[in-house]
Amino acid sequence: MIEHLEDELGKWILLEYRHALEITGGRLAITNAGTSCNTIVQVLGRVECYSESILKLKGVLYNDPRRVIILDPQAEKTLEPSEAIEAEAIVVGGILGDHPPRGRTWKLLTRYAVQAGMKPRNIGSKQFSIDGAVYVALQITRGKRLEDIDVIESPRIEVEREDGVIHEIVLPFSYPKVDGKPLLAPGLRDLLLGGLSYEEYMLMKKSKQNREQGL
Repeated sequence: MIEHLEDELGKWILLEYRHALEITGGRLAITNAGTSCNTIVQVLGRVECYSESILKLKGVLYNDPRRVIILDPQAEKTLEPSEAIEAEAIVVGGILGDHPPRGRTWKLLTRYAVQAGMKPRNIGSKQFSIDGAVYVALQITRGKRLEDIDVIESPRIEVEREDGVIHEIVLPFSYPKVDGKPLLAPGLRDLLLGGLSYEEYMLMKKSKQNREQGL
């Protein structure tokens, strides 16, 4: 599951949601989406989307909070295959990472989930993309240990503009390594090429800052 934690629903985060849906073979639910559920369903197609937080969906998506795992880089314990296999739900924070990290998953979700009896677990101390975290969690449910999953940290992506100028963009996050390459959401290179990703990122960051300041 993905708990949507951003104020905005931009193109970048939708790309990662779509990719996560593909990675799971359609076995994905998005929670805490509010009125954005309409847009998410329109863009992604057949996906379970709930306006409420995972914290309020007991009896709908899970029965025992102790078998719900919240993935958070700040969690003390690492997700093990035995726990992942037995879990009713594994929840990834639907949030675009910050550099340096600000621990927003803990602030917005994990600390409340712990109070509800859910288990925080990490898949390493680094920030993954949303779809990357989903991929890693899925591999662990299939019996792989975290140390057996190859990861590329801060990959450098080259994009070529129409005028032939090549730009190198560093993504300051961790990505699973698949077929020798970082597992990127389809369409992400085109988004980076257009420069829209940076604009969306700054918009989300400004929106979050305004909310924290009560503006």
